Amino acid sequence: MTAPRMMRGLMAAVIALPLALLGACGGDDSSSDGKTELTFFWWGGEARAKLTEQALALYTQKHPDITFKTTWQANQGYFDKLATLTAGSDAPDIFQIDDNYLAEYGTRNVTEDLTSYQTSGKLDLTKFPEGLWKYGLVDGKLAGMAMGENTQGLVFNKTKLEAAKQELPKTGMSWEDLIAWAQKAGTATKVAGTMDPSADYKALWVWLRQNGKQFYNGNQLGFAKEDVQKWFELWKGARDAKATPTADVIHEGNATDITKQTVVTGKALTSWVWANQMPDIQKNTKDTLGVVAYPGDPSAQWARASMYFSVYRGSKDKDAAVDVINFLANDPEAGKILGTDRGLPSNLDIRKQVEATTTDPAMKASIALESELLPKFGTPPSVPPKGHSTVKTELVKAAEAAQFGTATPAQAAEQFFTAAQAAVAG
Repeated sequence: MTAPRMMRGLMAAVIALPLALLGACGGDDSSSDGKTELTFFWWGGEARAKLTEQALALYTQKHPDITFKTTWQANQGYFDKLATLTAGSDAPDIFQIDDNYLAEYGTRNVTEDLTSYQTSGKLDLTKFPEGLWKYGLVDGKLAGMAMGENTQGLVFNKTKLEAAKQELPKTGMSWEDLIAWAQKAGTATKVAGTMDPSADYKALWVWLRQNGKQFYNGNQLGFAKEDVQKWFELWKGARDAKATPTADVIHEGNATDITKQTVVTGKALTSWVWANQMPDIQKNTKDTLGVVAYPGDPSAQWARASMYFSVYRGSKDKDAAVDVINFLANDPEAGKILGTDRGLPSNLDIRKQVEATTTDPAMKASIALESELLPKFGTPPSVPPKGHSTVKTELVKAAEAAQFGTATPAQAAEQFFTAAQAAVAG
C-alpha cells in the first residue's frame, strides 16, 4: 500500500468520512491511460450537483483527455472536511470556498496564486467587474476566482404592502426613513414593518462604510465599540417604536436558513439577505416579493463574490484545473447550464445571456438590482481575515442580548467588540 493510500485510510478511520469522498479528494497521480482525472469538491444541494455535473460533462465532451471525480455535500460540515483533507495534503484539485475562509486558506498557501494565469490570459477575467475579481485577492495573491456576484439586498413583501396601499421601500432611503416607513407600514398591514438586522454583519458593514468606517482594516477591526453602540441604539429605537417584531421572532429571523426569514414566515415585511437569495426566498412564499438595496448611500455596497473556485497549490494538474474553472466562468454553454445557482454570473456577457433567457421574475429582479447598483458600487473591502466566522457569531450573541434586554446597547457593544478583537487577533 502506498503512503498516500495509507494516509487516506487513517483519515477515514479518524473522521469517519465515506471512502468515496477521500478517494475523490486525493493527491495521487491523476493520469491514467493518457487521461487526467481532476478531483472537484463543493457544497450545495442536489440541484447544484446536477448542474455542476452537467457543466463538467460538457467540459469533458470538449476535452476528452480530462475527466472528473466529484464530491459534494451540504454546507454544514463542509469546511471541517476540507480542513481535514488539506491538513493531510490530500485536498481536491478544485474546491469551492467563500469569503469566510478564503483569507485563511490563502495565507496558509493552500490555494494556488492565480495571478500568473490571469496575466497570461489562461484565466480570463476581462469580462468580470474589476471589484469582483479583486475580491479574491489575499495579500496581493489571487487566491480564488469569483464564480458569482452578489450584494446586499432588502427583500420586501410587495403583495401585503400594495394591498394596504403602502409605499414600497426604495433604494437610497436613509436608515431613519426606513425605520419610519416600517413603523407606518406595520401599523397599516398589522405585520411588523422590518426585520431587525442588528445581528446581521453585512448590514452593520454597509452602515459602517456609510459612516466612514470599515469592518476590517487588514487583520484588525476597522471600527470602535462606540460605533457598534450607535448601531445597537439605532435598532433599540426601532424596536421601541414597534417597527420590528418582538425579540423571539427576531431570534428566529437571525437564522441563516431561507425558510426562517421573516419575509417568508410572514412575521415581518422585510428581510435582510444577499440579493441572489431572492429566487429561493420567493419559492418559499405565495406573496410577491421585491428587492432594493440596503438603506443609505448605495455606494457603500460592493460587488461581493458569492463564492469562489480555488485550485489546490499541491495539485499535480494545476494548469488543467485552471482551464476548467476558466471554462465554467466564461463558456456560454456552461453559463447557460449553471445559470445563477452560485450567484449572478461573474462574466457580464454570460449574465446578460442568463437575464435574457430566464423566465423567473424573482431572478430577473435580482439581476436588475445588481445591474442598477453595478455603476454605483464602491471600492470593495479586503477579503475578511481569519476569525471572521467567529466575529459573525459573536455579533449575533451580542445583538440578541440587546434585543432581549439582557444587556444595554453599550454593554452589548462592549461584549461584541472584545470578542471580535480576540477572534481576529487569534
